[in-house]
Amino acid sequence: MEIAMGAIGPLLPKLGELLMGELTMEKKVRKGIESLVTELKLMHAVLSKVAKVPADQLDEGVKIWAGKVKELSYQMEDIVDAFMVRLEDGGEPANPKNRVKKIVKKVKKLFKNGKDLRSISGALEEVVGEAKQLAEQRQRYELVHDTGVGSSIDPRVMALYKDVTELVGIEDTRDELINMLIGGDDWLNHPLKTISIVGFGGLGKTTLAKAAYDKIRVHFNCDAFVSVSQNQDVKKVFKNILYELDKHKYAHIRNEEWEERHLIDELIEFLNGKRYLIIIDDIWSGEAWELIRCAFSKKSPGSRLITTTRIFSVSKACCSSEDDIYRMEPLSDDVSRRLFCKRVFSHEEGCPQELLQVSKDILKKCGGIPLAIITIASILANKHETKAKHQWYALLSSIGLGLTEDRSLQQMKKILLFSYYDLPSHLKPCLLHLSIFPEDQEIRRDRLVWRWICEGLVYSDKQETSLYELGDSYFNELVNRSMIQPIGTDHKIARGRLIWRWISEGFVYSEKQETSLYKLGDSYFNELVNRSMIQPIGDDEEGKVLACRVHDMVLDLICSLASEENFVTILDGTRRKMPNSEIKVRRLSIQNSKIDVNTTRMEHLRSVTVFSDNVVGEALDISRFEVLRVLDLEGCKDVSDVRYVGNLLHLRYLGLKNTHVKDLPMEIGKLQFLLTLDLSGTEIKVLPSSVVQLRRLMCLYVDYDMKLPSGIGNLTSLEVLDNLGLSHADLDFVKELGHLTKLRVLRLNLSGFDESMGKALEESIGNMDKLDSLDVFANRGVINCLSEDWVPPPQLRRLAFPSDGSWFETLPSWISPSSLPLLSYLDITVFEVRSEAIQLLGTLPALVFLEIRNYSVYWKAHEVEEAPVLSSGALFPCATECRFIGIGAVPSTFPQGAAPRLKHLQFAFPAKWVSRESFDLGMRHLPSLERVEVDVIKKGATSQEVDEAKAAVRAAADDHPNRPVLRLR
Repeated sequence: MEIAMGAIGPLLPKLGELLMGELTMEKKVRKGIESLVTELKLMHAVLSKVAKVPADQLDEGVKIWAGKVKELSYQMEDIVDAFMVRLEDGGEPANPKNRVKKIVKKVKKLFKNGKDLRSISGALEEVVGEAKQLAEQRQRYELVHDTGVGSSIDPRVMALYKDVTELVGIEDTRDELINMLIGGDDWLNHPLKTISIVGFGGLGKTTLAKAAYDKIRVHFNCDAFVSVSQNQDVKKVFKNILYELDKHKYAHIRNEEWEERHLIDELIEFLNGKRYLIIIDDIWSGEAWELIRCAFSKKSPGSRLITTTRIFSVSKACCSSEDDIYRMEPLSDDVSRRLFCKRVFSHEEGCPQELLQVSKDILKKCGGIPLAIITIASILANKHETKAKHQWYALLSSIGLGLTEDRSLQQMKKILLFSYYDLPSHLKPCLLHLSIFPEDQEIRRDRLVWRWICEGLVYSDKQETSLYELGDSYFNELVNRSMIQPIGTDHKIARGRLIWRWISEGFVYSEKQETSLYKLGDSYFNELVNRSMIQPIGDDEEGKVLACRVHDMVLDLICSLASEENFVTILDGTRRKMPNSEIKVRRLSIQNSKIDVNTTRMEHLRSVTVFSDNVVGEALDISRFEVLRVLDLEGCKDVSDVRYVGNLLHLRYLGLKNTHVKDLPMEIGKLQFLLTLDLSGTEIKVLPSSVVQLRRLMCLYVDYDMKLPSGIGNLTSLEVLDNLGLSHADLDFVKELGHLTKLRVLRLNLSGFDESMGKALEESIGNMDKLDSLDVFANRGVINCLSEDWVPPPQLRRLAFPSDGSWFETLPSWISPSSLPLLSYLDITVFEVRSEAIQLLGTLPALVFLEIRNYSVYWKAHEVEEAPVLSSGALFPCATECRFIGIGAVPSTFPQGAAPRLKHLQFAFPAKWVSRESFDLGMRHLPSLERVEVDVIKKGATSQEVDEAKAAVRAAADDHPNRPVLRLR
């Protein structure tokens, strides 16, 4: 259902834009579009209700209807996009001085628009007719969400009744959880404590909670184990808790009609004065927890609550501290093997030699997920004889393809589907889109978000109100308030004239802030990580996840769903194959070079992603895909010629990263809808002049040695400009950068800058008031491109000057709390770092990461200056990582109360300092330390002093309660 909704979603704003445009439409055309918009909105509303019901519980007629709605939406979007493509100028003429040609072109365009409007009118008649038929069908399904839900057994219930002897490796995790709950001799005197268990579906959260519950419940006066689940019926939860606490007293509570407030009061009264243990299993929203927690008082000494959830933000809401969150991890290889063998062979050891390799491969697919291991093992288990080796390999090859049909896997699929169906409707297509990527693929965050945007999966449904419509509402309100007198149809003051005067005078304006599509897509990525649907890989210094991977079991699920919805067609040389001839292929993922791709049935193809060499050009004729929106050839080494892309007028995303492409065609300027262009890692040296005609381009990745044409200031929609080299740029080019006022991310590589070039760059960057990330890589020598009187953009959050022998003479005066109130990341080299500079950096209110190098020590091997002396105060309030390179910022430099969140500290000191009486390496006053790196400088010290210095650092680290990881260099 969500795929149909996702098809309608981006179409509605386009139709609205068409209606609000300045085109003079025939009345019939306008009415047709208005009628279509109304009907699509009604369909969207019905689909949003239907989407809440699992697909296997829906009537087949609903599925057929939703499929037709999806195809209708795709068809209509193709019509609108084709019309808009024909409407575009295709950029300025090759020779702008030729005014005669320019005028002739505009006159021709007027006639062309008329033909195009008649063309869209004809296409609309057919589509509106189909929409009317679907409207009649829609009425049959208005109440389907009330009647379509069947009853099925919740497979999670079985986790509560596992025989402890069946479990392998749970003892250690159970005991670790118990220690968090009742560790210490005085736990009975501590107030109510809540522990939250969080993790991916199938990791065994319920099983672990139940194991701990059974072990410690004897220490409490009363206890209960209840599930919230996705129904979010909090009244039912309260009733179940009361029943579990006293089955005799509350024998009939489930049949009684009590209000939430009455139930909460009853629970508070019952638990008063008692030490209780209560498990709230499977919470899906913070709102549900906020109501549940009202029934539990923190004044109950020794009482404990355990919650389980798949959603990290919910676990944070349940606990007062992240220290009380228990993160479930996948099983180790050893425990996975033991659990698997026990299930298959009834004992933990003794897998036959011929099955060792295939069993390892199967366990790798399971990824340490207990549910997956148990499920797969149950298929292979046989009481009488071990299944043949070929049967094991057959099962292995089917995992991750979305094609495994064994009944034993249905339980696992249901577990995963709970998470899928809980996703908001806009996230489901984004998750299914991940089925495009092969198994174990590391997917970069930025690549994924930009692809979502270009695929139309991220869109703003907030229609921008035209100024005239806004002014018209002002007029109506003045009439409504009797401030002006309406005069029939023959106005004394013409209504339109008055409204246009208001607009011209500046009385009518919109205060709505433009929503960045990237930030919206970025929030989608974060939410999928938060809900444990994708596995985060790595993070930057500020804790932002850099990439993700899809667990094989989730990949199996989404491949299956994507195939059922005809959302993605995957060709990888396995049982996956092209759908039957009646089904239109919309998105194609090619993962095997041995596939013979038949392109004759792909005229409706919107997205092509290739992960294999020797496909493009030989078997895949991309030039045939006229409505293609996404072409991602990243990493395809055989790709060198892309002359055909100039004909793909609908293209939004062109990914050529790490290919052997040497040239872009001049015709690329025709791609007026292109949003993302990734040319990093290619062999292109000069971009064609027509690139500057891509006025909708939002993201441009280049290499520092690529030469860009003049006119870059025309790319006013750019938000990301990555790795731009300015070594060969002229003054006018640098000034043009100032026109890119929407830039959020800018990475520059500079060399050969004089004072005038530096001043021009300052002014250009100063115009970028949305800039939040600036990296400047300068060649060896003093950095002179940003002077002392420069005013940085106020939104800057990241500022980096990666060093290769370049430096500032002193810490620039524009690095201050008033100039950079939002700065969270700073990487800088200063010729000589003094105490006052570090004191100033400590006052930056939002600074999370700091790397500062002392050039005179780091590059010139001079002696480290005296340890900085910092005055007391709230220094480094948000910092989690500080790297003082070539700087003697020993822990005692930080006064008491400073750097309360600091986890990673790096500093340097000469070994000879250790002999000083006043020298102190104590770090206990830095409460969050987890890692310490120390450069012990031998110069001028004896061997004994070096040994003593190392010993002193080790002793200081050992003395810290956290026992931080220590690295000595």
